[in-house]
This record gives sequence, structure tokens and C-alpha cells, in this order.
Amino acid sequence: MTDDQTAVQRRRAARMTCKRFLSGDRVLSIRERLAQLSALDGLDVPHDFYGSDGPVRQLEERTAALLGKEDAVFFPTGTMAQQVALRHHAERTGNTAVALHPLSHIERHERHAYTQLTGLRGLWPTTERRQPTPGELGALGEPFGTLTVELPLRDPGYLLPDWDELTTLVAAAREAGARVHFDGARLWNTTVHFGKRLDEIAALADSVYVSYYKDLGGISGAALAGDAALTSYARTWRHRYGGQLSQQWPAAIAALHGLDTALPRIPDLIRHAASTLTPALAALPGARLHPEVPPTHEYQLWLPHPAEALNAAHLALAEQEGVWFVPHWEDAAPGLAVAEVSLGEPAQAWTAEQVTEVGLRFLELATGG
Repeated sequence: MTDDQTAVQRRRAARMTCKRFLSGDRVLSIRERLAQLSALDGLDVPHDFYGSDGPVRQLEERTAALLGKEDAVFFPTGTMAQQVALRHHAERTGNTAVALHPLSHIERHERHAYTQLTGLRGLWPTTERRQPTPGELGALGEPFGTLTVELPLRDPGYLLPDWDELTTLVAAAREAGARVHFDGARLWNTTVHFGKRLDEIAALADSVYVSYYKDLGGISGAALAGDAALTSYARTWRHRYGGQLSQQWPAAIAALHGLDTALPRIPDLIRHAASTLTPALAALPGARLHPEVPPTHEYQLWLPHPAEALNAAHLALAEQEGVWFVPHWEDAAPGLAVAEVSLGEPAQAWTAEQVTEVGLRFLELATGG
């Protein structure tokens, strides 16, 4: 076993036994997850059958209502859902070009499925680490059939435009004759920043993808929402892509539970992070945040230390004190490391003073002080 494999095993073991979490949460065992599901109400009903009826259909209807769309279709993965959406828009417009950010999930983390499976091609309005502008869409110099906007744009720091920027960007795409798709895996987190309901945000797009395990605590699964023409097409292509499983009720039940319990709490998570936790992290010696004023409870934390030292300090805190602080550091430059911060439900119990106390101890461990 390599040193890297040993470190991964130690982190997993420590995460299971930690009692306090700032960024992230404890991973439930299979037994704990089954117990959680079995305790829910409304289980004495027939299960779904090949994507119809049962909790899967209930979840689709709930999601469509939340997003203000005619219908929604459950998919086992977001990757599959987004390929179907982009294929549909290309066929509707007769244009295979997709305008998207080069740091978007579709471009970086789906093994170029949209080009390899669907025969589409990408156009990059900008390579800057920010959302594109209407002017940059116009400067592409060629027509495109679909604009894809990831909300938030995770890889450069969970970035969101302001409402006027988003609406003018969408309007520019419409003026160019394109359709609009929102990669909304974390769309749940955007309502506080935009000051809008989910359905008001989703109304800007022809199609919206949302994830059920990001922020909602689901097991897996995603939905693609839009008009009846899109969702009818999506059910056909879900089958063709191999996504029409005989039963998916565990994922659907967990997602419904997340809509009932986790979704209503997200605004409070964001407000507590903004007022209490984020300022304390920003005040740690040498710390920088990106974006400087995070629009959600998720963002990047940068520290002037090697990633190896920070990861070792995090593991030491986890194993010795049962405290899961900020994990998964990566070197961004010599002596400078970055990690993603996600201040979820467990972070609600933290005060600014506790963040400062543990943060200083974390840095002391990292520097050997």
C-alpha cells in the first residue's frame, strides 16, 4: 500500500469518528443511511417501475413545481441529464455549437461527453476565472445554438453573477437565436444572492439541471426540468443512454427528504456563514478568500503554506481531537495552497471564536509551531 493510499484510508476513518465539522459533514455508514430512510413516513406505497410512478414520479413533480417548469425527469446522473439537454437544444436550433465556460463542469469533469457522445462542439466566450459577459458572447464571431451557464461556477470559486448580469447574458443569447441551459447542480444555493425564488431563476432558462446529493444530502440522482417537449425527449434519451433503471426509489426517497428538510435551511446556512464563519476564516494569518465576498456558503480558502503540511495538520486535528476543519488542500503555487470550503449544517453550531481558536491551532500544526 502506498503512502497516498494509507493517507486516504486514515482520512476516511477519521471522518467517520469526528464529532465536530466545519467544512463538510460526517459520512453515514450504510446501516445509518438505511435506518434514516426506514424512519421516514409514506413508505407503505408501491415502488417506482422503470422511472414511472412511486417516489420517482413524486420527486419529478415536486422538482418541476419548485422550478416553475412544466415537468422534470429523474436521471441517475447529472452528466447524463446534461447531455440530453444539450442534444435537445442542438436539434431544436440546428446548431451544434455550445457556448460555455472552459472551467465549467461539462467541460472539465464529464470527459468531454458532450463532444464525444453527442457530436457537439464548445465555444469559450472567455478564459477568465469569472462568468462570461454579453459582450463576450457577441465577440465569439460565429453563431451558437446553446448557452450553458453553471450556477454557481464551481471550479474558479463558486462564482455567481449578479441578477442584472445574468439576465443581460441570457438576453444576449436569446438575441443571438440560442437556447439557454442552466447547469444548476447547486442552484439550491443561489436564492439568497439573487434575492429571487428558485422558479424565478429557472424561468430564465429553457432547461435546468439540478442535483439531489449536492447540498440536499441525497444518495444520488439528478433532474432535468423544462417544457413538455424537452421532458418527453428526455425520457426517450434517458432510455437510450441506459438511465432507465427498474427501481430508483432509495435515491428518490432520500431526495424527497432533502427537499423537505435540507432545502429550507440553506438560506440560514448562507447567512450564518456570511455573518459569522467567513469573516473568522478570512482573519486567519495569511488567509485569502475567493471570491473576496462569497455569494454562498461555499468558496475557496487560500493559505501561504504547502498543501502537504496543511493536509497533515487537518488529519492530526481529526485523529487527535475529532475536529474536521478544512480538508483537501492542493498546491496552487510554491508555498501557496487552496481548499474548497463548504459550511453546511454542522457548521451552524460554530461560533466565530471557535473558528479562530481551531484555525490558529490548525496553522500551528501546519508550521510545526
